[in-house]
Amino acid sequence: MKIPSTIAAFILVVIIFFSCTTSNNSLINISNFNDSIRQKHVPDKRVAIYEVAIENANNTLILSGETNQPSVLNILLKKLSNETIDFKNEVTILPNSSVGNLKFGVINNSVANIRSNSKHSAELVTQSILGTELNVLKAKGDFYLIQTPDSYIGWVDHGGLTLMDEQEYSNWKTAKKIIFTNTVGTIFQDKDFSIVLSDVVLGAQLKVLDELQNSYKVEFPDKRVGFVEKDASKMYVDWIQALEPSAELIENYARSLLGTPYLWGGTSSKGLDCSGFVKTIYLMNGFVIPRDASQQILAGKTVDENLKFEGLKKGDLMFFGTKATATKKQRVTHVGIWLGNDKMEFIHESQRVKLNSMNRTSENYEQSLEERYLGSKRYLGVQDSLIIDLKLVNESIKL
Repeated sequence: MKIPSTIAAFILVVIIFFSCTTSNNSLINISNFNDSIRQKHVPDKRVAIYEVAIENANNTLILSGETNQPSVLNILLKKLSNETIDFKNEVTILPNSSVGNLKFGVINNSVANIRSNSKHSAELVTQSILGTELNVLKAKGDFYLIQTPDSYIGWVDHGGLTLMDEQEYSNWKTAKKIIFTNTVGTIFQDKDFSIVLSDVVLGAQLKVLDELQNSYKVEFPDKRVGFVEKDASKMYVDWIQALEPSAELIENYARSLLGTPYLWGGTSSKGLDCSGFVKTIYLMNGFVIPRDASQQILAGKTVDENLKFEGLKKGDLMFFGTKATATKKQRVTHVGIWLGNDKMEFIHESQRVKLNSMNRTSENYEQSLEERYLGSKRYLGVQDSLIIDLKLVNESIKL
């Protein structure tokens, strides 16, 4: 029996309608699922990339964007496969083809500026010092998107790093190095220390070519060769093996930076922000810790839960900001280091590295910070996946 054309057209419209409705519902459901796994597994864009978008094209879901978290993307792909949804995966996994086999890098200047975007006018989000090892994610013009040892992600210009393939990077990591232990200093072109090659800051590392009477002959990542005074540096392996992290060592390094000017995004002895100051002090105690104050408060052991400055020990981190309300979450905006003396002093970077007190009778009492005090965390003697122990890293490299 022949179906009238008007009925056939109606049936076709119904089929298309329900097909589109089903497809749109799938798009909504999968988009919501994608948002949920992003929030659960990649909540902090500063340390991970998951920029995956989903759209509907002719009843097929198209996945686009990029990520350096393939395991999270696989959760989404498994969901789509299990629900037998037609999809096309066009998501780029980082590192991408723009860097070829040069997926690693090492900072090549005394301090490299890392920015929020691939241009010199972009916001300074952090810095890395000479010898810092990086993962390189992609290239754009003269800039590279990189990830630092504390997982922070940003853009550095081509002059700030030396790109390496896997073998070159392995050779760098296992080479003998020195660590610069003075606050600031100079690397010279000659062993007589008469011609300047570069400035250098606290914590910098360079490959050792030779040990002379008064200096180390060193090599930069880009193969420049220079000389650094022995009095200002140590063999890294000797330094890390002998290092005993302690409250006293934290205070000594912190006080050595008194007066250092404030620099938003700064993490070197040239200029620091509050969390960059804390990060630098703990680096010289053998730990790589999270970059920002709002990340640092998530690590370590909670102390002084009653916010009375009780039970604190020298070296504990003190956090400040806006307290949570019924409608707003707590917001961490500042961090300092408790010194634990009878003056109730702490040291922090605010305009410059300086001392303040929580003793209301002290001449350097800081009322505004007491009012914004959120609590403290202890890092020393605490095992935490967010606190990288460089002694253990050194042992794993030797193995």
